[in-house]
Amino acid sequence: MKIPINLSSQPFRRDRAIMAASVAVSLLLAGTLSVLILLALSDRAQLAAVRSDVDRLSQLVAQAGREQAQLDAVLKKPENAQVLERSVFLNALLLRKGISWSRIFSDLEKTVPYNVRVITIHPSINGRDQVTLSMVVAAESWTPVVEMLKKLEQSPLFEHPTAKTGQQPTQGEPFYRFNVSVNYAQKL
Repeated sequence: MKIPINLSSQPFRRDRAIMAASVAVSLLLAGTLSVLILLALSDRAQLAAVRSDVDRLSQLVAQAGREQAQLDAVLKKPENAQVLERSVFLNALLLRKGISWSRIFSDLEKTVPYNVRVITIHPSINGRDQVTLSMVVAAESWTPVVEMLKKLEQSPLFEHPTAKTGQQPTQGEPFYRFNVSVNYAQKL
């Protein structure tokens, strides 16, 4: 039997290289798929462990909240209210007395220029137990106060100095006055 082959209408194609490349790419994709499946299973196992840890910790937080509520209920009883008020007062007093005036003056002496006068200082303690100094300073011009603010910014003991308000000199008071607020790094 004779098979007629007309190469001009049906040319010979070289499909072997394309087929080999397709098989290689298919194997590579199958390997990548198996790696991704393993990573997904590993991630699922880690996620289950994290979820169990979160559940355990949330149970501990809930238990601590219940205990805190019980203790608050005991403290808020009328017979304990006076002791609670006194305790809060004494704690606030001890915290306020923990501020060292001599250290405040020593640290300010190192940073405040000679031609700036500190008129008043009012330390206060915020909710994060940081000391904030509210000061009234006076100078013959506003440039020494700007210099003081720059020195306070550069000092490691003070942070975020701000001049809130200022007053012009008058006949009775020949100095410029500025209200300055600065966070002070004294540990309580």
